Amino acid sequence: MLEVVTMREIEAVFAVTDALGISREAVVIPLSPEQPGRVRRLPGGKLEIVVDAEVPIDEWVKGLPAMIHAAR
Repeated sequence: MLEVVTMREIEAVFAVTDALGISREAVVIPLSPEQPGRVRRLPGGKLEIVVDAEVPIDEWVKGLPAMIHAAR
């Protein structure tokens, strides 16, 4: 179980958001993972991407584009 989001997870998330053309300035990644992970639009317009605490990051990011599109 993931206890803290590290650079490895952040880089995996940014690889997805970069590929989708989303500015890194428009993304917030909390350092505390949760179960389940999620994506939501914050009141200021940024996307909050909470990494899943139990699903390995390499698997979790496969579903990240769909979660981002759903939150937009």
